[in-house]
Order: sequence, then structure tokens, then C-alpha cells
Amino acid sequence: QVQFVESGGGSVQAGGSLKLSCIVSKWTDSGFCMGWFRQAPGKEREGVAGLYTRGGQRYYADSVKDRFTISYDDVTNTLYLEMNNLKPEDSGVYICAADPAAWYTVKGVMAASDFKYWGQGTQVTVSS
Repeated sequence: QVQFVESGGGSVQAGGSLKLSCIVSKWTDSGFCMGWFRQAPGKEREGVAGLYTRGGQRYYADSVKDRFTISYDDVTNTLYLEMNNLKPEDSGVYICAADPAAWYTVKGVMAASDFKYWGQGTQVTVSS
């Protein structure tokens, strides 16, 4: 069973910054894919950023490129999402996820259906 502990959400003004953290329990000795998704009320879950823990191509949704940075600390098993210049449309529940494979490197998009394990999420609210 893969377990996640997410933190770092909150309320900020537009233009502000937040850094999300997601500690994942050690569940494999192999590399794996981790990603951040967000879900706003009435909208589909959207892939925001992803990476493979052994390196390689990272994924960013067009809407967050040059503003968000995803990273992973393999000593503490912690996934981060640094979010700068936040906009009201960035609001939502941010959820971290893990899967053995980084399908976004093949498909060019990070889809929720490609992830097997999910955290509970942390709320981000950006006011104008």
C-alpha cells in the first residue's frame, strides 16, 4: 500500500507563491513516476506537473510552464511543487500521485488514468 502525506496548501493573493510537499512511503526499489494533479469544482482532474524519480523528461501543463517547478528528494522520498506568480485559475485541490511508469513521456500529456496510487490532496486558493 502506497501512502502519501501532502502539505503546503493555503490561501494567497494573485502573484503570490506556495510550495507543496508530498511525502511518499517507500514502495519500490525501482524508479517510478510522480505527478501533481489539480481539481477545481465542476472540472476534470488536470495533470499539472510530473517527473520520473530516476531523471529524464519532466512534464508541465502549458498553463503552468515557467511558473511551477516540480522536484523530488530521494533521500526523504518527498515530491515538491514550487508555484510562483499564482493566478486565480490555479485554485483547486492539488493531489499527488504515483505510478511505476511515466506514460507522459510517450503520450505527451499526463492523464489521471495513467496513475495507480493517489494522495488525499491539499487545497490551494488564489484570490484576485
